[in-house]
Amino acid sequence: MDVKIHSIKFDADQKLIQFIESKISKLEQVFDNIIEVEVFLRLSKNQNTENKLVEMKISIPGNELFAKKQCKTFEEATDQSVEALRRQIKKHKEKVRGI
Repeated sequence: MDVKIHSIKFDADQKLIQFIESKISKLEQVFDNIIEVEVFLRLSKNQNTENKLVEMKISIPGNELFAKKQCKTFEEATDQSVEALRRQIKKHKEKVRGI
């Protein structure tokens, strides 16, 4: 699995990158045939407190799954994005199996 993390207009610290990679690696327990994961970290221009935006795109054979979450911290947004992708992967697996 190839993981690419892009922080747009800021530099993400190593601790945040390691946190994101550890969360993404847990998706392999659900589906072990993940080709690539792209993560985009952005700071929203809105003046509200929830200005951290995480977008994740997962490439799996025959499909791409996407999740976008905005929260107070990148860690919280990452948790929510990974959980959304986990649900999408489970739905995809059920569809492939014909359940």
